[in-house]
Amino acid sequence: MADSKYITLVSGEGFEFVVLREAALVSPTIKGMLRSQFIEARTGRCTFPEISAHVLEKVVDYFHYWYRTREQEDVPDMEIPPEMCLELLMAAEYFNLDSKNPLRERE
Repeated sequence: MADSKYITLVSGEGFEFVVLREAALVSPTIKGMLRSQFIEARTGRCTFPEISAHVLEKVVDYFHYWYRTREQEDVPDMEIPPEMCLELLMAAEYFNLDSKNPLRERE
């Protein structure tokens, strides 16, 4: 499964999101899960029981947004509904999406 171009992220409610592997690897958390001896590395399937579907969907949107714009300069901010800000901030911390994280720098 390590050769697969896509991985599956599963929310706490069981909703599945198929994501381009390269886009999801912006997250050091997911990168660690997929490049280790964990079952996720063998199956290409990462389950996040503490993340709700509506939050994971927005995180997946972010992964794809980052991937599409990774080589651009002056990228506009992604639209985030104000009512989701706190939940997304917590998810960003969980996925280690800190802008100061050296693993996340644009290539």
